[in-house]
Amino acid sequence: MQLDDIVDWIDGKFGDSTPRVTASDMDSLQKILGGNGYQSYLQDQVNRQIIRDYLLNALVLGVISDEDLQVMAPQLEGEESRATMALYMLMSSVEDARELPAITGDMVQLKPLKPESAPPPYIELVRS
Repeated sequence: MQLDDIVDWIDGKFGDSTPRVTASDMDSLQKILGGNGYQSYLQDQVNRQIIRDYLLNALVLGVISDEDLQVMAPQLEGEESRATMALYMLMSSVEDARELPAITGDMVQLKPLKPESAPPPYIELVRS
Protein backbone atom coordinates (compact mmCIF):
# COMPACT_ATOMS: atom_id res chain seq x y z
CA MET A 1 0.00 0.00 0.00
CA GLN A 2 1.37 3.43 -0.90
CA LEU A 3 1.58 6.24 1.63
CA ASP A 4 -0.77 8.37 -0.49
CA ASP A 5 -3.37 5.61 -0.28
CA ILE A 6 -3.03 5.51 3.51
CA VAL A 7 -3.39 9.29 3.78
CA ASP A 8 -6.45 9.22 1.49
CA TRP A 9 -7.97 6.44 3.59
CA ILE A 10 -7.41 8.35 6.85
CA ASP A 11 -8.83 11.55 5.35
CA GLY A 12 -11.86 9.59 4.16
CA LYS A 13 -12.49 8.30 7.68
CA PHE A 14 -12.59 11.88 9.01
CA GLY A 15 -15.78 12.43 7.05
CA ASP A 16 -16.96 15.40 5.08
CA SER A 17 -15.14 18.64 5.86
CA THR A 18 -17.04 20.81 3.39
CA PRO A 19 -18.34 23.93 5.11
CA ARG A 20 -22.12 24.29 5.16
CA VAL A 21 -22.40 27.37 2.95
CA THR A 22 -24.23 28.44 -0.17
CA ALA A 23 -22.67 28.16 -3.64
CA SER A 24 -22.01 31.91 -3.83
CA ASP A 25 -20.37 31.86 -0.40
CA MET A 26 -18.29 28.88 -1.50
CA ASP A 27 -17.00 30.89 -4.50
CA SER A 28 -15.99 33.71 -2.14
CA LEU A 29 -14.29 31.29 0.21
CA GLN A 30 -12.41 29.70 -2.68
CA LYS A 31 -11.09 33.12 -3.76
CA ILE A 32 -9.89 33.88 -0.23
CA LEU A 33 -8.67 30.47 0.89
CA GLY A 34 -7.52 28.96 -2.39
CA GLY A 35 -4.28 30.90 -2.79
CA ASN A 36 -0.75 30.12 -1.69
CA GLY A 37 -0.84 32.89 0.90
CA TYR A 38 -3.57 31.21 2.88
CA GLN A 39 -1.87 27.82 2.61
CA SER A 40 1.32 29.33 4.06
CA TYR A 41 -0.71 30.94 6.84
CA LEU A 42 -2.46 27.65 7.57
CA GLN A 43 0.81 25.69 7.68
CA ASP A 44 2.28 28.24 10.08
CA GLN A 45 -0.78 27.89 12.31
CA VAL A 46 -0.30 24.11 12.33
CA ASN A 47 3.39 24.58 13.23
CA ARG A 48 2.45 26.92 16.06
CA GLN A 49 -0.03 24.37 17.43
CA ILE A 50 2.56 21.56 17.28
CA ILE A 51 5.12 23.72 19.11
CA ARG A 52 2.60 24.95 21.68
CA ASP A 53 1.35 21.46 22.53
CA TYR A 54 4.82 19.92 22.59
CA LEU A 55 6.34 22.61 24.82
CA LEU A 56 3.36 22.63 27.16
CA ASN A 57 3.56 18.84 27.56
CA ALA A 58 7.33 18.99 28.08
CA LEU A 59 6.93 21.72 30.71
CA VAL A 60 4.12 19.93 32.56
CA LEU A 61 6.11 16.69 32.57
CA GLY A 62 9.14 18.54 33.94
CA VAL A 63 11.34 17.67 30.96
CA ILE A 64 12.15 21.32 30.29
CA SER A 65 12.19 24.38 32.53
CA ASP A 66 11.04 27.97 32.22
CA GLU A 67 14.67 28.85 31.48
CA ASP A 68 14.68 26.41 28.56
CA LEU A 69 11.64 28.19 27.16
CA GLN A 70 13.52 31.48 27.35
CA VAL A 71 16.46 29.93 25.47
CA MET A 72 14.05 28.80 22.74
CA ALA A 73 12.20 32.11 22.52
CA PRO A 74 14.18 33.56 19.56
CA GLN A 75 13.41 30.44 17.50
CA LEU A 76 9.69 30.95 18.02
CA GLU A 77 9.64 34.32 16.29
CA GLY A 78 10.36 33.36 12.68
CA GLU A 79 8.13 31.36 10.36
CA GLU A 80 11.06 29.36 8.96
CA SER A 81 12.43 28.52 12.39
CA ARG A 82 8.95 27.54 13.59
CA ALA A 83 8.68 25.13 10.66
CA THR A 84 12.06 23.63 11.56
CA MET A 85 11.17 23.34 15.26
CA ALA A 86 7.80 21.74 14.50
CA LEU A 87 9.48 19.13 12.33
CA TYR A 88 12.02 18.30 15.03
CA MET A 89 9.18 18.05 17.54
CA LEU A 90 7.15 15.74 15.33
CA MET A 91 10.16 13.48 14.97
CA SER A 92 10.95 13.22 18.68
CA SER A 93 9.11 12.34 21.85
CA VAL A 94 8.29 14.92 24.49
CA GLU A 95 10.64 13.11 26.85
CA ASP A 96 13.50 14.05 24.50
CA ALA A 97 12.69 17.77 24.57
CA ARG A 98 16.00 18.63 26.28
CA GLU A 99 17.76 17.40 23.13
CA LEU A 100 15.95 19.79 20.79
CA PRO A 101 18.40 21.83 18.69
CA ALA A 102 16.67 25.02 19.85
CA ILE A 103 17.85 24.25 23.41
CA THR A 104 21.25 22.73 22.63
CA GLY A 105 22.16 25.55 20.22
CA ASP A 106 22.49 23.27 17.19
CA MET A 107 19.55 24.80 15.31
CA VAL A 108 20.19 24.96 11.58
CA GLN A 109 17.81 25.69 8.74
CA LEU A 110 16.61 22.57 6.98
CA LYS A 111 17.27 22.15 3.27
CA PRO A 112 15.03 20.25 0.86
CA LEU A 113 16.43 16.91 -0.17
CA LYS A 114 17.20 16.32 -3.80
CA PRO A 115 14.96 13.56 -5.10
CA GLU A 116 16.67 10.36 -6.07
CA SER A 117 15.93 8.48 -9.24
CA ALA A 118 14.70 5.51 -7.22
CA PRO A 119 10.98 4.71 -7.16
CA PRO A 120 8.92 6.11 -4.25
CA PRO A 121 8.94 4.11 -1.02
CA TYR A 122 6.22 1.59 -0.38
CA ILE A 123 5.04 0.10 2.83
CA GLU A 124 4.72 -3.65 2.86
CA LEU A 125 2.27 -4.87 5.44
CA VAL A 126 3.27 -8.12 7.09
CA ARG A 127 0.28 -10.12 8.14
CA SER A 128 0.60 -12.39 11.14
